[in-house]
Amino acid sequence: MPTPVVRAFFDEPTNTASYVVHDPATKAAAIIDSVLDFDAAAGRTHRESADAIIAYVRTEGLTVEWLLETHAHADHLSAAPYLQQHLGGKLAIGREIVTVQNVFGKIFNEGSEFQRDGSQFDKLFDDGDGFSIGSIRAVALHVPGHTPADLAYIIGDTVFTGDTLFMPDYGTARADFPGGDARELFRSIRRLMELPRETRTFLCHDYKAPGRDSYVWETTIGQQRTANVHVHEGVGEDEFVEMRTRRDATLSMPKLILPSIQINMRGGNLPEPEDNGTRYLKIPLDAL
Repeated sequence: MPTPVVRAFFDEPTNTASYVVHDPATKAAAIIDSVLDFDAAAGRTHRESADAIIAYVRTEGLTVEWLLETHAHADHLSAAPYLQQHLGGKLAIGREIVTVQNVFGKIFNEGSEFQRDGSQFDKLFDDGDGFSIGSIRAVALHVPGHTPADLAYIIGDTVFTGDTLFMPDYGTARADFPGGDARELFRSIRRLMELPRETRTFLCHDYKAPGRDSYVWETTIGQQRTANVHVHEGVGEDEFVEMRTRRDATLSMPKLILPSIQINMRGGNLPEPEDNGTRYLKIPLDAL
């Protein structure tokens, strides 16, 4: 089976790594965790990050088969609908997105017009579902903990872990969002660490750990096993849960959580315009 070609696109304002993964034999491709640029102060969306992906796909002559989301992100808006409009492909996420839609549909007091059944996506993956990118086999793994709906994607000899793991010198994702659970996160990470040591591991974010001057978003499962500062081999479940809970209590909310969740639970689609032709986002006061 061919080894997938992986091209990363790093968005420094949100510390997000998006990926184009393709089969060199067939030129079939998937786009993972794309970013829609957003100026929160002005309430304006921009598409420079997505346009860079479009330019790369067209230059390489790729055919996009999948637009994959690892979860409903709280730190950036998804550009999946814009990319789908220009490049095609099926938009996919984990089936537990319906749990996120139900929780945040209540928080944002969404009306009955907001569907809470995942129908904004073309495919809802269950744990262990197989699919392909050209001739390369892929599997979706349900890895809850950061949110109830997190997926990791195993694609050939690579795995894309979303927010579950960060670089070994930075550790692991928070687990204090609605529906998050540190114990589930530990078990999900241990499941990922059962993959072969040489598995190339691509992360959704990097924040430059203390003492490191450059952004990095690729590691291996072997490096995570031996060097992850939060969850290396030998760290027990109770020890991890205590550390993660204590650390999460010190963290502020992500700067873009309110706009991000409202957009991403809709599959990256913006809310419908109101009667004046303008789209609006809500800010629930004292709710989170």
